[in-house]
Amino acid sequence: MKAKEQGIFLAALDELEKDKGLKKEELLLAVETALLAAYKRNYGDAENAHVEINRETGEVKVKAKKLVVENVENIATEISLENAKLRSKRAKLGDELEIEINAETFKRNAIQNAKQIVIQKVREHEKLNIYNKFKMLEDCLVKALVKKTDEMGNLYVEISGIESIIPARNLNPNDSFVQGDIVSVYIGSVEEGTKFTKVDFSRNSEKFLEKLFEREVPEIASGEIEIKGIAREAGSRSKVALYSADETLDVKGACMGNNKMRLEAILSELQGEKIDLIEWDSDTRNYVSSALAPATVFSSEVVQEGDDIIARICVDNAQLSLAIGKKGQNSRLASKLCKVKIDIKGLSQEEQDEMLNEN
Repeated sequence: MKAKEQGIFLAALDELEKDKGLKKEELLLAVETALLAAYKRNYGDAENAHVEINRETGEVKVKAKKLVVENVENIATEISLENAKLRSKRAKLGDELEIEINAETFKRNAIQNAKQIVIQKVREHEKLNIYNKFKMLEDCLVKALVKKTDEMGNLYVEISGIESIIPARNLNPNDSFVQGDIVSVYIGSVEEGTKFTKVDFSRNSEKFLEKLFEREVPEIASGEIEIKGIAREAGSRSKVALYSADETLDVKGACMGNNKMRLEAILSELQGEKIDLIEWDSDTRNYVSSALAPATVFSSEVVQEGDDIIARICVDNAQLSLAIGKKGQNSRLASKLCKVKIDIKGLSQEEQDEMLNEN
C-alpha cells in the first residue's frame, strides 16, 4: 500500500465516522480481522499471525509470534536463537518474539481489500440504521413525502429521511398523489431481511383506518372510546364499531367532532371512501341491526346452526335494497363487522302488521 493511498484510506475512515456515525477504530479492527483471514487463505493458516494497521500512517504490517529455540523444527512458529539475536540482542531460548513477516504482495493488495471491507461495513451499518428507525415506528401512523408514482402504481415516498416504496396493492384504490404531497402511511410489521429491511406499509388496511381515528379523536387515543371492530372495503366503504364505558359520552358525536371536522379530516385521507359509525352492543341482535345502517331494521333474530351464527333480519320492502347495499356491500360489511352470517328478508306493510299483532 503506497503512502498516498494509506493517507486517503484513513481520511475516508474519518469522513465515514463523521457522516455515518461509524467509529473509525471499529472499522480498522474489522479491516484487520478480514485482512488476516485473507492472509491465512493465501499464505497458510498460521495461528500465530496477526495484521496491524498503523493508526497514524495507515501502513499495513503482518506479524507473527515465534518461539526462540535451539533447533528450528517449524519455521512458521519457531526462530533460531542466532536469528532472534539479530532482532533483539537480549533474546534467549524460550522467549517469544514478534516478527514482521515479509508479505509484500499481500500488503500491496491490502488497500483494495480494505476498501471492499469498509464498503460492506457501511452497507451493514446503513441497513441496521434503517431497520432500527422503522422498528421504532412499527404499528404507527406516520407522515410521508410523496416522490413519485411509477407505471405499476407503486408509490415512492420519503419517511424519516429514508426513501421507501409502498406497493400498489397496499394503497387505497382512490389514492392519487403528486410529487410533494404529504400523506399518512401505516407501518405494520418490520423485519430484518437478508438484503433489505422488510416493512409492511399500508393505506388500505383496517389498521390504517384505526390509526387515523386514534390520531383525530383524542377520546380514542386516551381509551375513553374503544374501537371494537372495523370492516373495510378500501376506497368504497367502511364500518367502524365504537364503544365507551361512559354512558354519558356520545361516541358518534365525539368521532365526528364540531361541524364534523374530525370525521372530515379522516375522510380527506381516504379520498372519497364512506364511513358508517356504529355503536357496539353486547346484544348481537342490536349490534347487527345497528351495523346494517343506513337501513332501518324491523326485526332481528340470532340463531346457531352448527358452527355458524346466523342473524335473520327483517326490513321493510322499501329498505331491502338499502340493507343489502350495492352488490351486497352493506350486508357483507355488517356480517364481517359482527362476525355473523346475515339473512335479510323484505316485508310488506301487511306482514309487518301481522308480526306486530302476533307479538
